[in-house]
Amino acid sequence: MRLFAYALREYDELGYLQKMASEKGFAFGWTPEYPTANNVELARGYDAINIITSPMGADLLAKFHEVGIRNVATRTIGYDHIDVAAAKGLGMRVAHAVYPPEGVANYSIMLMMMAMRKVKLIMRGNDSQSFGLRGKIGMDISSATVGIVGTGRIGATVARHLSGFGCKLLAYDPYPNQDVARVATYVDLDTLLSQSDAITLHAPGMEENYHMIDADAFAKMPQGAVLVNAARGSLVDTAALIQSLESGHLGAAALDTIENEANLYYHDKSRDVLPNHDRAILGSFPNVIVSPHMAFYTEEDVEDMIRTSCEALLSFDAGEDSPYEVR
Repeated sequence: MRLFAYALREYDELGYLQKMASEKGFAFGWTPEYPTANNVELARGYDAINIITSPMGADLLAKFHEVGIRNVATRTIGYDHIDVAAAKGLGMRVAHAVYPPEGVANYSIMLMMMAMRKVKLIMRGNDSQSFGLRGKIGMDISSATVGIVGTGRIGATVARHLSGFGCKLLAYDPYPNQDVARVATYVDLDTLLSQSDAITLHAPGMEENYHMIDADAFAKMPQGAVLVNAARGSLVDTAALIQSLESGHLGAAALDTIENEANLYYHDKSRDVLPNHDRAILGSFPNVIVSPHMAFYTEEDVEDMIRTSCEALLSFDAGEDSPYEVR
């Protein structure tokens, strides 16, 4: 198999890809550039491409198919940036990556605790030598009720880890997990929203989950509740989020993902005027943490993103099934 990797980072991913290629015996080429219609020719002569979060619409997939690409893998769990139906229509198989849930789960808990303890406000004051206590009192997670929306691998890990903090746990998922039920009480979504001091989202970014946290959902939350989202930006209606924060009803938000972040991360935008008003508004609030989609970023997760996406492409090349195929 000959693989071409787009948007490959030489400072972390390249070493893992070199190791994988040596162990499995495949050839690869790479570029730090994201795939576009202007650099499709880089993949000519290769069998598969390996990408990250760049949009892969029908037109771009067709161009890759024209230069001989037969399979596509993304080094991410999510694959909503790929037009899977269009790929399948071209006979291209699509895979996503899988990595340990602990990295995202623990990052989510970290965000929750930072929001509940008003760390952003405290550190801003610390930088300007404002050491007073007024307005900085926080909520202890151990005395809180935490609602977990989505109890797949990551949500289940959040539940297991939070169980050690002594907080009361509520969970919502159309498909309850027996292990989670040992440490959390499953309830319907409305009950979870109305009874949780902090709500953390771990649902997939499927069409039926689009804006599952909307104005009505925010209205059901208790005054001063905290929202954490390290899953998918599309789960939250950003306009409704901003309105709830501005009204003072929502106490805080900690977000590792927001709507309309495509082509924003992971580039150096320090000298750019960003065309993302919502991010600018949210970032200006003292009670909102916005991090640049970093929950996954651990050594363990990056290595597994390379390994599982490449294993899938090797299986495709051999005409075999893969547990990482998007079906």
